Amino acid sequence: MFLSIKEKRRSYIVFGIYFVLLVWLVLFKFATSLSELPSNRGINWIPFHYEQETSGHLKEVLFNILAFIPLGVYLEIFKENWKTKAKCMVALLTSFLFEAVQFVFSIGVSDITDILGNTFGAIAGIFFCVAMRKIAPGRFIPVINVLGIWIEIAAVGLLVLLLLANH
Repeated sequence: MFLSIKEKRRSYIVFGIYFVLLVWLVLFKFATSLSELPSNRGINWIPFHYEQETSGHLKEVLFNILAFIPLGVYLEIFKENWKTKAKCMVALLTSFLFEAVQFVFSIGVSDITDILGNTFGAIAGIFFCVAMRKIAPGRFIPVINVLGIWIEIAAVGLLVLLLLANH
């Protein structure tokens, strides 16, 4: 539960910035122009199946999990009265929607492994938030928001550095 309207507004702002960064990451791969977008379309229906075996695939799965943890955290914060199953379904549908958009606009391969990793990350975020609520009832939302703000500042800073280095 939010302690104030200001705190609730801050939560929505932090989540909004996160979601914009998530869309830019998942759909646009941090591209700064349309010419940088990949133009391939494909679907991989076999979980954890790759044409070429490399350790890069494991990193991608881990990044997907990490990228979607905040989605689960904020689902738990904003919809605490929903059943966990409903929050998990929203996470699954959000991940599916990202993969469907990639396929429709031909900006990447839609992959069941991504859906699984993304959904697992969001579910981990839900359970992390449930645990935080028990450990620090009433104070965990400000902590989550401050943590989110610092992570977003770091992420935007790294992106700016990447953009400057690549141009």
